[in-house]
Amino acid sequence: MIGDGAGDADTPRDGTDDDDTFSDLLAFVEDELSFATSHYNDSYLDRRVSSRMRRTQNESYESYLATLRSDSDEQEALLEALSINVTGFFRNPDVWSGLRAVLRRLTATTEPVRVWSAACADGREPYSLAMLARDDPEIDGASVYVLGTDISEPALETARNGIYEESRTIDLDEQLSFLDDYHRYVDVDGRTYRVRDNVRRNVRFQRHDLINDAPKSGFDLVVCRNLFIYIDNAYKESMLETIARSLRPAGYLVIGKAETIPPNLKSAFAVRDARLRIYQREMTETSPGRADRRADSSQDF
Repeated sequence: MIGDGAGDADTPRDGTDDDDTFSDLLAFVEDELSFATSHYNDSYLDRRVSSRMRRTQNESYESYLATLRSDSDEQEALLEALSINVTGFFRNPDVWSGLRAVLRRLTATTEPVRVWSAACADGREPYSLAMLARDDPEIDGASVYVLGTDISEPALETARNGIYEESRTIDLDEQLSFLDDYHRYVDVDGRTYRVRDNVRRNVRFQRHDLINDAPKSGFDLVVCRNLFIYIDNAYKESMLETIARSLRPAGYLVIGKAETIPPNLKSAFAVRDARLRIYQREMTETSPGRADRRADSSQDF
């Protein structure tokens, strides 16, 4: 789910009429474009809308709303801007050391291991998970299957292609250097990085909206990092409940280092590493055996 917009200048809303028009604009996006604006922080929404206003040379919410109503290309552009595509290969290396330990534990007892990378943007996190599994001699990489989901179709298209371009502001070599020899998993041609088939064969991508769509099922690990910092507190609980219902008993959850589990959901998760925000779903039933896991693994792969 494009950078977090922290560098965008906000357009101030310092009048009732302005506030009302901004509310009308958000209502249009929610009702007509099916993007749940009510779940996101107003400051985040304002930054993204203001950025599109500048690009379309609209100086007021009223004029931008008129543009939005009449221009289907701008509707698509705004939806893409509202998606939170902050990502990278092996982002926050210390977290990936923690994920390695989790995958080692899982592959020692579980076959296959099913991982869900939620809000995965352009796919670099799911591919990082698959590369990590194949690179570690203590992990059976062939038995680790990763599902990446996002609400942005353009981001998912990039993810499915598995081709990434380096720019002056993005050093893909540095990102991938978390692994000793990433060239076993990625082909490099100049500034173009192509994920190899030996990684891609265990990774799949689907569109999924954590806000509106139903839970999934049967996952041993869910990674959902740096989404909840943009979400209103009133809606974090329902989204985390969706994730909890998607995990098997004793399955793991990893969230962003600046994020926390709401107090009324803490009973559902045990803290395994507070600094790295690694949690484990509390056991409420007997975990299924290996045969059951194989049957369930066909759901997404």
